[in-house]
Amino acid sequence: MKVDKFPDRLIKVDNEKNLYFGGTAYLGLPPNKKFKKILYKNIERWGTAYGSSRNANIKLTAYEKGETFLAQFIQAEAALTVSSGMLAGQIVLDSLISDTDVFYHFSNNHVAISNSNSLPLFTNGILNPKLLDNKTEKICILTDAVPSNTVKPVSLSFLDQIENCKEITLVLDESHSLGILGENGSGVYASIKHPKIKRKVLVSSLGKAMGLSGGVIASDSDFISTIKSNAIFVSSAGMNPAFVSTLADSEKLYQKQIKKLKRNLAYLKTNLLANPNILFDENYPVIYPEIANINTILASKKIIITNFKYTSETDYLNRIIITANHEKKDLDKIIQILNEYQSEID
Repeated sequence: MKVDKFPDRLIKVDNEKNLYFGGTAYLGLPPNKKFKKILYKNIERWGTAYGSSRNANIKLTAYEKGETFLAQFIQAEAALTVSSGMLAGQIVLDSLISDTDVFYHFSNNHVAISNSNSLPLFTNGILNPKLLDNKTEKICILTDAVPSNTVKPVSLSFLDQIENCKEITLVLDESHSLGILGENGSGVYASIKHPKIKRKVLVSSLGKAMGLSGGVIASDSDFISTIKSNAIFVSSAGMNPAFVSTLADSEKLYQKQIKKLKRNLAYLKTNLLANPNILFDENYPVIYPEIANINTILASKKIIITNFKYTSETDYLNRIIITANHEKKDLDKIIQILNEYQSEID
């Protein structure tokens, strides 16, 4: 279906208004008037684009300002912005190849952190035996912070089984957790403190919860310095400087929207009946309903959700997305429908 206006909590399809529980604008920022005002002000200062390499002789202070904010927000030593989350992942992997013996990945990782030579971390639920041998090597583990089709941060308890002779770098894709989970929306990165991890690296899109097209890499200062000399980074234009500056200028608004989102999730937790066919967690704004024809059922009641085939899925993926902009009456309607389904199967 095609629309000619940003779909916020309402979406117009065939000239009829529907409730919209889709997309990825978790904090509801793209249509937010205060957010747009901050952005417009920065566009006046920095223009609509800046196509130069970040390593050119002219340095825009917008980047220093925004990246300092992101490092503090994420609780990392340093952060670096790029033009997309996909590029963030690919630059990080390219920078790690020369100093990594083996890459390992979860089966459902996003393609942004995909290495063609990486090995599966698990096979049929069993940890790769190569991680249990006594061979000294540098390994890199690639994972989404919240894997697709789940609503909780990835479990890293398997790290306890890995032999101490393995030097571990963890690459964490936070595209769907930055601005949502963690202390004040800081994400999962800061909470990961496993003693076997020598280095952890965050990559993330900023176009989801944070509301601006771009990507971020966060890690220790030494690794970020390495990224700055990476050939892909040097030869790429940076993230729009007006967008980067807007990140820092919107700190208070981010916190306001995070609180609104958490209130909406708490309301759902209180009123949504427990259902084994509905995957929901009060800390995460995505509901996965394993209900036949749920997309059609909701559409008949003028509710549009996310419905599409993901990269590796054979069936259509259905996701109900809760945002900071949803109102109580919106939530009541989706709750009523899902609870009615629960009543039918009891």
